[in-house]
Amino acid sequence: MSEHRHSGSASGGDVGDRIEDVAEKAGDHPATRAAVRTGYAVNGLLHVLIAWICLQLAMLHATGDADQSGALAALSQHTLGRVALWLGVAGFLGLALWQLTEVIVPGLGGDSWQSRLKDGAKAVVYAILAWSAFGFARGTGSSGKRQVQGFTTNLLGAPAGRLLVAAVGLGIIGVGIYHVVKGLRRTFLHDLEEDPGPVAVYAGMLGYPTRGIALAVVGGLFVAAAMANSSSRTNGLDGALRFLLDQPYGRVVVAFMALGFASFGVYSFFRARHADV
Repeated sequence: MSEHRHSGSASGGDVGDRIEDVAEKAGDHPATRAAVRTGYAVNGLLHVLIAWICLQLAMLHATGDADQSGALAALSQHTLGRVALWLGVAGFLGLALWQLTEVIVPGLGGDSWQSRLKDGAKAVVYAILAWSAFGFARGTGSSGKRQVQGFTTNLLGAPAGRLLVAAVGLGIIGVGIYHVVKGLRRTFLHDLEEDPGPVAVYAGMLGYPTRGIALAVVGGLFVAAAMANSSSRTNGLDGALRFLLDQPYGRVVVAFMALGFASFGVYSFFRARHADV
């Protein structure tokens, strides 16, 4: 009886080892590395487009949503943009796969449950971006703020829905704070394999806190939605920027946010070249 249990345990260990080997090889494959760098580059392009829409919003001439879906929609209007979208699909899938290997293989992304949870969350985010890019590349993409509002409405209708929405908001605020700290402490340089130069460093120092502030506002609107039991204000990044626009000196703040998003886009281009993949 004990021999049988030992054999089953060993077999399970062998299966686990094989899964880790496959994941490690997938993460180290040249095609995966190329896709990861492509994903960072396309992400940089998206943030530059978000910055442009954000600047238009500050000038009260916005023609699209100031979020990823608005940037993807802008790309889908042109032939070269659609090519970039298909590259984005491959790149974001590569990033999702790479982050997943960091979760599976000990020592790649970190052995702690916190680092594995972070890598797993990133894998989900990149998979969603890949799906969104795929939809706009095919001409079937939809507004991000409508998706967020629909998600919030469904969550509010669930048991303990208001608590769940508040928890989501607090989680997003936490991610925002993490981005601010990452930018101010320059720990984003740990993601790179070599010194990218001062331009990339300054771009990251401005870009990460800007993203963090925007995420904190998004999270705050989720918490407000939970308190009011209404999803009317949860419109994602676009809704957060429009909320800021309505505040005193809102146009100046949103224009500065545009500069920050553009800076993050510039950093992402450098990351595509220097990322520690």
